[in-house]
Amino acid sequence: MSEIFKKVEAEAFRAGITPRTKESQSWFRRKVQNMRGLNRRALMREEELELRGANQAKQKTGIGDMYMYFYDAKGRKTLPYWDAFPLVIIVGPAKGGFYGLNLHYLPIALRARFLDELMKVTNNKAFDETTKFQTRYSMLQRSAKMRFFKPCLKHYLTSQIEGRMAYVPPPEWEIATFLPTAQFQGNKGQVYKDSRSMI
Repeated sequence: MSEIFKKVEAEAFRAGITPRTKESQSWFRRKVQNMRGLNRRALMREEELELRGANQAKQKTGIGDMYMYFYDAKGRKTLPYWDAFPLVIIVGPAKGGFYGLNLHYLPIALRARFLDELMKVTNNKAFDETTKFQTRYSMLQRSAKMRFFKPCLKHYLTSQIEGRMAYVPPPEWEIATFLPTAQFQGNKGQVYKDSRSMI
């Protein structure tokens, strides 16, 4: 667990917050609104993080896991915007990489609602290293409650991932989801407008 994750988790514990509840989501949302100047490079260099190679992460064992990493979009010159530091739940393999749900494409309020629904479709309720999201594309399409996936679903190329990917363990999903780590490039002001339109 990274130092910043430890700090936020310790503060939540001291505040008597129960993980994976409506209360905890509200608490984390309020907490991270006051965080500024988060250094993503320093975060990725922390020894406590479990780093995995992109090819390792996209294997079947990586599906259903959450990762954060630096990304240099291949079509960056023509894309209206993209996230250079995605927070992704891998949902399946794709040509040259994988499909993933980048939670950063949702504004915080919708991100909280989507996370709440995603937490209901895990393979177990232990929320330890065995826990994974069971988010297959077909399931996302069928469920009206999962409509928030539409702006989040992206095709990521392993060749465009810079360095290694940081695995986010299940106990830290909430913290990672609300940390202000998104790094949108291009027309940043259009991101959430387009996302709401797609939903």
